[in-house]
Amino acid sequence: MTEWGNLLLYRNHSRVFTRDRTIHYVMDGTKRPGARGRREFLVAAAGVGASAVAGCIGRSYEGARAGTDESDLTGNVTITGSSTVYPVTVAVAEEFQQRYAGVDVTVDSTGTGGGFKNHFCPGNSDVNGASRPITDGERENCASNGVEPVEFEVAGDALTVAVNEAADWVDCVTFDELAQIWGPDGAEQWSDVRDDWPDEPFELYGPASTSGTFDWFTENVVGEASSHRSDYEATEDDNIIVQGVEGSPYAMGYMGYAHFEENRDRLKGLEVAVEDRDNCTPPSLDNARSGDYPMARPLFVYPDAASVRENEQVAEFMRFYVENSATDLVKEIGYVPASEELREENLDKLRNILDGTTSTETRTATEGTNTTETNTTETTTP
Repeated sequence: MTEWGNLLLYRNHSRVFTRDRTIHYVMDGTKRPGARGRREFLVAAAGVGASAVAGCIGRSYEGARAGTDESDLTGNVTITGSSTVYPVTVAVAEEFQQRYAGVDVTVDSTGTGGGFKNHFCPGNSDVNGASRPITDGERENCASNGVEPVEFEVAGDALTVAVNEAADWVDCVTFDELAQIWGPDGAEQWSDVRDDWPDEPFELYGPASTSGTFDWFTENVVGEASSHRSDYEATEDDNIIVQGVEGSPYAMGYMGYAHFEENRDRLKGLEVAVEDRDNCTPPSLDNARSGDYPMARPLFVYPDAASVRENEQVAEFMRFYVENSATDLVKEIGYVPASEELREENLDKLRNILDGTTSTETRTATEGTNTTETNTTETTTP
């Protein structure tokens, strides 16, 4: 099994896995390094701004390994969406490419909402990654274009609030304190939240409003959709968040656990409590798996049912994705793998799509915990 940690360094780009086993990167600037130079690239990227990192003019390098199995399967698979889910999808795509050399796979980190709005619902991608459930409005948008998203939960995350390593005055925060900081007209200085915190202004870094992480944090922690403050450094590139928090003792940011874990030696992750600071819990995969960590959340991919039925390569990619979602591949990246039970449920769901039957799922989240309620409505396609 490949060590996938370095994949976390590339959150805001496209990857195209082609049948000649070249990974084409959509980026601005000089030629991208090979696998051995990925760490060096991140160091270099730290010196450029978000606009340069997010720029999009392409080049390529040899990065995928030689295939182990031959197949007559051909065609294209296009995946857009969440930057949090992106490294899992890239890892799956590279493994998939070993087996199916004739399939060209494009993985593009667009943000959850940006992926649904600009790519998936208009019918321009086959699958969209999401770090929160699809909204009713997004389903309606998809339906108006004949796109039928089907939800597959593929991993779990421990969304992490990080501060500078020098911030020795804080080890734990509550949901209420986070709401005071990140809500509309939020606290200007640390001391506005706790008297014993410094009389210094916050420097805040977080996901852009097109991000599912932004949506989840806003609804479940701040407390209401669209109630997030706007005067912060917003980005779809988690590296920018890391660099900002690392650069100031008075900075704070939030991100998916995998990217925090990749940069643990540069940041300080805060323990979190819903109400009582005596019940603070640190972010970790074990705490997310057990449900003890209050900012644990599920991660999803949404394929278009019609694309799965009509394109054998998309169906096979989804089968491969689901089967690998319960393996160490997901854990090595920094997320909680799906359970064996969930994997089997997802495989059954995939078989239902191929049989012409899909199910609509409604998910609700209670404060501090994620619960799933499933209402199934069957639709048969002739």
